[in-house]
Amino acid sequence: MTPEQYPVPLANVIDLLVDAVCVVRADTEIVFVSAASERIFGYRPEEMIGRRMSEFMHPDDRERTLRHAQKLMTDDTPGYFENRYVRKDGSVVDLMWAARWSQEAGVRVAVARDITGRKRAESMQAALYDISEAAHAAADLDALFRRVHEIIAGLLPARNFFVALYDAERDALSFPYCVDDHDIAPEPLPLDSGTLSAEVVRSGRPLLLRSDDVASVSERVRAIVAQAPPGHAPLAWLGVPLVAQHGVIGALVVQSYTGDVTYGEDDIHLLQFVSTQVAAAIERKQVEARLNHMARYDQLTDLPNRALFHDRLQNALARARRDLERVGILFLDLDRFKEINDRRGHAVGDRLLCEVARRLSACVRESDTVGRLGGDEFAVLLPRIVKPEGAMAVAEKIRRALHQPIDLDGQPATISASIGIALYPDHGESEDVLLKLADDAMYAAKRCGGNRLLMSATPPSAGP
Repeated sequence: MTPEQYPVPLANVIDLLVDAVCVVRADTEIVFVSAASERIFGYRPEEMIGRRMSEFMHPDDRERTLRHAQKLMTDDTPGYFENRYVRKDGSVVDLMWAARWSQEAGVRVAVARDITGRKRAESMQAALYDISEAAHAAADLDALFRRVHEIIAGLLPARNFFVALYDAERDALSFPYCVDDHDIAPEPLPLDSGTLSAEVVRSGRPLLLRSDDVASVSERVRAIVAQAPPGHAPLAWLGVPLVAQHGVIGALVVQSYTGDVTYGEDDIHLLQFVSTQVAAAIERKQVEARLNHMARYDQLTDLPNRALFHDRLQNALARARRDLERVGILFLDLDRFKEINDRRGHAVGDRLLCEVARRLSACVRESDTVGRLGGDEFAVLLPRIVKPEGAMAVAEKIRRALHQPIDLDGQPATISASIGIALYPDHGESEDVLLKLADDAMYAAKRCGGNRLLMSATPPSAGP
């Protein structure tokens, strides 16, 4: 039976196919596409015929696809191939092709099957595995966020991506990870700050915003968008809540400032699916970080505890031996702290210790370490001291700062400290020797009346 003898025109049969049939010339000019092209590509056949197929290919797949097409023209066997195309609405479709080159007609005949659903399911399963692996392998939250960004970028456009985390106790929405073409990470904000990410956290629901469809969102969201600086509002914005075991802990957000990237309902479902795993991973890392912090920092003052102080002292001494530098160690004990603690109560004593910790931290460099060794004993590590006088100057600065009146429940209190100083390599070379010398010097200063500092193996210097 010839095509003319078919009871139904062949073109009508082809238009019934779920897959799209395409006929293109060697230069990818489209000669024919079946009716399924509108479902798959988003364009009606008449919008595609006469244009080049390469115009519709995903930019990242174009070169690879054209190489495959060129090879197909020299090979008699059918070619099976997978790639991506950009639909009329800007979304991406994954296709599997079966194609053959007709030398006589000078055209390629190809059938395209939409495998976006299958590809998405495979990608989501792979993403779950990758996120689970990242949760265990990442050293900290920052490393986890970087890996999550890479994973999400493999699922949908995520050039601009940030993570927002909410601390309910402090009512602070922070942005620990932010990659954006136009802005840097904002400072922490309260939940009622009137931002889109805060709205996602507050509502616990995903939010999709597109510049061509602002009318579809709530009046509250439209008011937030209206406050954005001119030129800074994204053309497409998608945020989903991070829902952990005890509620919403933040949001994942992707956004685009260019018209060639948009987001839709499929992207909402995909990002929501991934966000559940991300939230669990973040919560796990936060617990690990809290436990690690508790093991290394004093719970009252949040200063490094004895173990962490010793670790940093060991590292500072190792570096000083290598670079031939001087290291200073200050030992501090508060004078008559026990009297205040017994007379006014432990709660007041705790507030006093916290104020001492704050003043000590304000007196030193960022590279120095202030630690609480226990009770009312503190220590200060001063790496890279040029001259012994430098350690003496820091100790005197601390002595004066601690001797200033402290307001405790509306009643002023005056505290002072006895400070002992030891230097590497002037007074010793080992950690134990230096700590003992500084401790001995501190007790010698206390025996001299307190409120003074004493360099190891030197006479005490009385404070005014």
